[in-house]
Amino acid sequence: MTSAHVRKAVIPVAGLGTRFLPATKAVPKELLPVVDQPALQYVVEEAAAAGPDQVVLVTNASKGSVLAHFQPNPDLEAALERSGNAELLARVHAASQLAQVSTVDQDEPRGLGHAVLCAKDAVGDEPFAVLLGDDLIDARDPLLQRMLRVRAERGGSVVALMRVPQSDISKYGCANVGELIGDVVTIDGLVEKPAVDDAPSDLAVIGRYVLDPAVFDVLAATPPGRGGEIQLTDALDVLAHRGFDGAGGGLTGVVFSGRRYDTGDRLEYLKAVVQLAMEHQDLGPAFSHWLRDFVRQDSSG
Repeated sequence: MTSAHVRKAVIPVAGLGTRFLPATKAVPKELLPVVDQPALQYVVEEAAAAGPDQVVLVTNASKGSVLAHFQPNPDLEAALERSGNAELLARVHAASQLAQVSTVDQDEPRGLGHAVLCAKDAVGDEPFAVLLGDDLIDARDPLLQRMLRVRAERGGSVVALMRVPQSDISKYGCANVGELIGDVVTIDGLVEKPAVDDAPSDLAVIGRYVLDPAVFDVLAATPPGRGGEIQLTDALDVLAHRGFDGAGGGLTGVVFSGRRYDTGDRLEYLKAVVQLAMEHQDLGPAFSHWLRDFVRQDSSG
């Protein structure tokens, strides 16, 4: 049992965004708009809503605009105030008031595990959340809050799991699990992107984690794994095999069945934009009407 409050969230954003070139040549992938705000803002909002009020972005020297989005812009704010556009001014203010946002550098892309390790000094010796910027979790499905409660009850580390078609399991880290009780399951081990026939389950790790600080020492000793990268999955597998021994070991999964949007793939990104646009009160009705007409015309033509 532990009651340690999770104050910090780490979000790795140092990737090159090659799937979205040339759009990401000058604009970081994380700042591409999903309807009317960057994908990354949705993730920072999720972290802040769950409780952590300090966000550490693991970035690189070419992505200064990522941090700038979460800082005040006096010139823009003054122009909006002069124009009397209070609604837009409030939205611009909101981005800089979500959390205390800082950055640490990842000098080269050496995997998710390495990105998390880069945040060691910023996190310190306390539990922390990790959120992947490509995974958007609908605000109506408070996954991270649930994971934080499970961590407070059980200790160790907690990862989000989601059932995927067996044919897709090789795209993910895969969990070997015990008995599922409600939405909670003890994880006995993890395998990074297993072959379909070797996968221990259809439960895939998705981009939300609540980690014990013991993971840092494990990551520091973790050799490059699949793809020549330091895999967070490999480090968590070590913690899973330690068990809940009071030394930071033990791994729990929370099985998520809610709404998730993948903005790391071009097709899935487009789906996310459409789905979230439909939810906007000011855009949804008109967009829905247009989309039905468009699909009808396309199918008849």
